This record gives sequence, structure tokens and C-alpha cells, in this order.
Amino acid sequence: MLFSINIININVLTKKLKQSYDFQIHIVTFRKKNKMANKDAFIQAIKNGYTFKGETIKIGAGMLDGNVIPEAEIFLPLSTLNRHGLVAGATGGGKTKSFQMIAEGLSDASVPCLLMDIKGDLSGIAAPGTSNDKIKARYQKLNMEYKPSTFPVDLLTLSDQRGVRLRATVSEFGPILISKILDLNDTQGGVVAMIFKYCDDHKLPLLDLKDFIKILQYVGNEGKKELQESYGNISTTSTGTILRKVIELQQQGADIFFGEKSFEVEDLMRINDDGRGMINILRVTDLQDRPKLFSTFMLQMLAELYSVCPEEGDIDKPKLIIFIDEAHLIFQEASKALLDQINTVVKLIRSKGVGIYFCTQNPMDIPASVLGQLGLKIQHSLRAFTAADRQVIKQTAENYPETTFYKTEDLITQLGIGEALVTLLNEKGIPTPLAHVMMCTPRSRMDVLSETEIDEIVTHSRLVAKYNQSIDSNSAYEMLTAKLHEAAANSPMSEDKKTTKTEETSLEKVANNPIVKSMLRTAGNSIVRSLLGSLGLGGTTRKSSKNWF
Repeated sequence: MLFSINIININVLTKKLKQSYDFQIHIVTFRKKNKMANKDAFIQAIKNGYTFKGETIKIGAGMLDGNVIPEAEIFLPLSTLNRHGLVAGATGGGKTKSFQMIAEGLSDASVPCLLMDIKGDLSGIAAPGTSNDKIKARYQKLNMEYKPSTFPVDLLTLSDQRGVRLRATVSEFGPILISKILDLNDTQGGVVAMIFKYCDDHKLPLLDLKDFIKILQYVGNEGKKELQESYGNISTTSTGTILRKVIELQQQGADIFFGEKSFEVEDLMRINDDGRGMINILRVTDLQDRPKLFSTFMLQMLAELYSVCPEEGDIDKPKLIIFIDEAHLIFQEASKALLDQINTVVKLIRSKGVGIYFCTQNPMDIPASVLGQLGLKIQHSLRAFTAADRQVIKQTAENYPETTFYKTEDLITQLGIGEALVTLLNEKGIPTPLAHVMMCTPRSRMDVLSETEIDEIVTHSRLVAKYNQSIDSNSAYEMLTAKLHEAAANSPMSEDKKTTKTEETSLEKVANNPIVKSMLRTAGNSIVRSLLGSLGLGGTTRKSSKNWF
């Protein structure tokens, strides 16, 4: 009896175990089917969102549940790249290499670029890359072939580094931008405007900073009465304050920033002999501790591009793409007036066929007014070490489209090197689905060039011969100095003074001050040019000393 009961219990237990096993099999099968259905839905969503009519650049493939889905290809449409963009992420996440790779694709598509090389590691784009095990593994996952390539490059510089020298004249900035750069108040800005008007009326070219310093000294001393009669009172306190601000700008290297020959921004938009867009690399590794000079250059260049480029509307591909690495340097010390102007130029320049891409560690480094205008967003990993970090990550996640495939807030902290969250505006201006992307690597060298390689590029550059010869034209400094000497020679003197050395005027005393003489000795030249007059902001159009007569 006991034996038969045990048999019954064993049968029941076996039946229950079988049912449990069948259930587990059912669950596994269901999950596999659900996963396949989710994968199919993901591939379809990516294909629907990232398929475009015109030319495109492939930047990678979508990822789901940590796996690369090579069928989920991610493309950037050339026709929308003038809508600006953001490449963000913590140090070491691969953001610089992402825009290096995009610049390569743009060059192949005959779109020239300008890259700000803050860290010095972008010059390698002129040399072919080298394959290794990590690159091979990545491209195997992407189901692509890695093909090392070189790209046509010009090296530009704002300082004494090797490269094409970029310069601009003070007159090309105009009184409004000069006032914004120096962070002057309305009264001081009015004095600057009056000085520019006086120089226009009396054919005194303002080419470099020694010209501007000389005219400031003149209107505060010997020329004060002359200006008051024709233009109104000028406060000596105001001219002194402006002069101190100019010295502060000089201390950030502006002496080699202003002068002739002015760089023509059209030379940024060149196509080389084999039909590829030129990649202009501006070497600014020495400007990290001079953010005011860097933001000054950027604003001037954008304003000049806006003035020079015709209205384009919707075009098949942009005329120029600008990548600004370490973009927080532009904004961290910019005044409110300067920030407002940057915001205005970024908003308007899109219609000229020019796209601007900011690269920074934290998206919050970019002012909200600018961030809202950026159509493409490539978000590499962020780190959550503090409560403030977690708050930034939460805010960042909320800026991206909602998705059923990812939990964005968590994924941002889990992205690997060379992975990013990507979304952009399609050809209808609608945001594409958020995609976790395994990014392609650059095909060029991901490292710096040697000095020998840099010398080779500079030696064969067509622009070096055009811009690297310094010009010191007869301008306000020389003309005012001659005027003062003539006045001193013709002034009546007593018999006692004739037998002694002619007394120095108050202006000459200032000019002979060791500090001022030291400043004037550093006469230089380098870049920026701004035609803010085209924006209704009072810039002066491309004047050199030749145009004043």
C-alpha cells in the first residue's frame, strides 16, 4: 500500500516537473520571440528614421541590448548639416574622434571644414591611420572594411606656430565689436565710435593695436580740443579706461592678432584638385589660457562669414562646416553682450550654408539659447560622481527624444569608448529616433603629426605665400607721430628753449614711458576680421591702408 502511494507521489511530482520545464521552455521561447520582434522593430525604426534622399555620411550602426546591429545603419544627411550640432561627453569618450571622422566624410563629399585644434591631436588627419586589433574588432561588428586614408589639410595659426597666419585690422572690427571685446559701457563705447568716425574723416587707417593706442593717446591729450570742436566732449577718464582694456587684450596675445594682411574667409571654402573639400586645422593649443582672445576670434570669423556668404536657403550640402573643440572656452569669460552676439550670429549664419558644431565635455557648457539651435546631437558618456553630475545627466536625458528601446538616463553613464547617443533633424526638420550608436573610427591618424610632417604641409601650402608676409603700412601711428613732430617743429619757442632741448609734449611723455614703449614694440599681426555692419552693428568693410585715399 505504501509502495503504491509512493508511486502515485512520484508520478504527480514528475508531472509537475514536466509542466514546470515546459513552462520554462515556453518563457524562453517567448522571450526569444519577443527579443527578435524588438530587434526587428528597432531595425525598422532606424531605417525609417535614418534613410534620406540626398547625399549622406555613414557614422556607425545602432546598438540594442549592448549588441551592434549592423543592419541599423546610421547616416547623416548633408542637406541638414548646416543646422549646427553638438558633440558632448566626458574626457576619453571619443568625442574628438567622432568629429574627426565626420570631417573626413565631409571632405570626401566636397564640403570644406574648419577644425579648432585645442589639444593638438587633430593634425593627424593629414596622415593615414593604422589598423590594430581594436579597430579590426569594431569594424567586424559594424560589418564594414577599415580603409586608412589621408585628407587634404591646411594648417592655420593665430600665433607664431607654424602655419598660415590669420590676421585682421582694427578698422575691420568696427567700433561696436571692439567695444564688445573690451567690455566697455555705453559711454566708453560712444568714445570708441567717435574715434572711428574721426579716423574715417581724417583718413587715418586703424590697422593694428599700436594705431589704436596712438589715437587713444592723441584724443586724450593734444587732439582733445580738436575733437571737442567737431565731435563733442571726450572724457580723459574714458580714454584712460579704454587704454587699460586694450593693454589687457594685448596681454592675451592680441598684438599678433591684429594687422595686415587680412585673412579672407573665402579661403576656408576651397576644394582641392581631386574634388575633396579642404580641411583647415586651426592650431590653437596655446590659447587655452586666453579664452577672451579665442572668443574674439570666433565671433569675428562668424560675423565675417555671415557678411561674405550670400543667402542660400535650402541647399544640397553645406558650403562650410566649423568644428569648435573645447567650446566652453568661447563662453566662459564672454560678456553678456558678446554672448548675445554669438547667439545672433549662430542663428543667422545657417541660412548662408555654414554649419557650426560645438564639442565640449558637458552640454550645459553651452548657453541654452545656443543649445536650442543645434539640430544634430552626438552624446558620448557622462560620469555621475556627484549629485550635481546626476542632475546634469537627468537634464541631458530630458533633451533627447523619448524612446521605448532605451532608458536614456541610465544609458548615458554606461556608454563605452566610441559609443554615443545620436539624434538629428531629418530633411523635414523632424527629430530622428534616438539611437545608441557604435561609431566608426577615423580613417586618418588618431595622433599628432611630427614637426617634419608639419613643415612639409606648411611648405607646400598655397596660402602661406599669400598671408605669411607681414605688412606694416603707413597708418594712424605713423601719420599722427609725423603730425605731432611737425607741430612741435613749427611751434614758437622762447630764446631760452631754443638753446635747450625741446620739451616733450605730454603725449610724447606717455609714448616714451617704458611700459608703453614695450607694448608698441610688440607690433604684430594675426587674425580676425569682422563685418558686423552687415548685421547692422557698425563694422567697417575690409579696409587696408590702400583704400583710405
